[in-house]
Amino acid sequence: MKAHTAIVCSVADQGVTALTNILVLVAAARLSTVADFARFSAVYLVFTVLLGASGAYTGQPLVLRRAENDDTRGACRSAVAFTLLAATALGALLAAVCLLVPGDTARALMMLGLVLPAVLGQDAMRYAFSTLRLPHLALTCDVLRLVCVLGSLAVQPYGAGAARLVTVWGLSALPALLLSAVLLHRRTAGTPLQVRALFRQGHLGRRFVVEFGVGNATSQLSVLGLGAVGNPLVVGALRGATTLFGPLNVLYTSATSFGPPLLGRLGSRRRQVRATAGLAAVLAATAALWATVLALLPDAAGRELLGDTWPTAAALLPATGSQYAAMAVGTCGLLALRMLDPRTTLSIQVVFSLAAVAFLAGGYALGGVTGAAWGLCLGSVCKAVATWTRVVRLHGGDTADRESVSASAVRSGS
Repeated sequence: MKAHTAIVCSVADQGVTALTNILVLVAAARLSTVADFARFSAVYLVFTVLLGASGAYTGQPLVLRRAENDDTRGACRSAVAFTLLAATALGALLAAVCLLVPGDTARALMMLGLVLPAVLGQDAMRYAFSTLRLPHLALTCDVLRLVCVLGSLAVQPYGAGAARLVTVWGLSALPALLLSAVLLHRRTAGTPLQVRALFRQGHLGRRFVVEFGVGNATSQLSVLGLGAVGNPLVVGALRGATTLFGPLNVLYTSATSFGPPLLGRLGSRRRQVRATAGLAAVLAATAALWATVLALLPDAAGRELLGDTWPTAAALLPATGSQYAAMAVGTCGLLALRMLDPRTTLSIQVVFSLAAVAFLAGGYALGGVTGAAWGLCLGSVCKAVATWTRVVRLHGGDTADRESVSASAVRSGS
């Protein structure tokens, strides 16, 4: 596939995935009361953490592969098999534990455990298609997923509980999962299955999952913590605000997850860094524009999107919009570091993600939910500055090394 066609298909696929995620939350908000949407949001937040951890451990190391050979195809097959096995084991454990716990949230978590293999397995195949440079197949399967999930949720009655919505959402992934499995099998059949390689000590996924754990997951779990020790509606308010930026959230995650195969087509490191910087500017401008559009929405239109959650979410738009603009810059900085040296991002994630949690808690103590949102924004700004400072140092050092080698070669030749 030509480079420009691959880029179009990949961007379209991330757009479809983003649209699916935001429409799921919008549908849940419109079908639920404020309390039920808070429960669904908490469960969906747990799924988001598990999805990110799965992608970090199996998907992100996969897309850094450059060669197109049987080893790469076998690695794709092994990553999918590992994800299905791990999701089945983890889902069964989650369902068994929640079966013994009373309450609507526990029932919803139990249903999440039962559908976990389907939703995580389908996402793992997206990484495989990206690694094999077949983004059009991922796009086809994700379009099917979008149609199925919207059709399933559209027939649900108002007042449907969180457990029912989670079940319907999860089972709607089965058609896309089956289609992905058939398409992937045609291109990887006969290649070696090496699941044990994913347990080796040098596997990059270990570093990436730690980065995710202290990065995205830390801030999301801290929001759950605020809901547990403070006001439970904090989760619904912050989740409602981030729901409005759902497409950007998925695009940011997709940039680090699916960007390396596309940037690898550009050749030199210099062109890759420039392209990443340009992407950062575009995404930051998009976030600012999207925040402006949301702020200008009439109250009636906002309630059509989020129902009773709209008033609290709308009050957080300035802080959340600023946060997402900073996240765009930071995410693209991490993408550049992945291309320059994937082992340099862990320290940044650890330090500045923990700082973001401190800013979140401090903001909540000082200004309630609004203060918490601005705390998350400050954390994103600090991380963005740190990532691009590291990019400049690495890229500048790499350029200096090449110039030194060239000078030495000239002196040797003379």
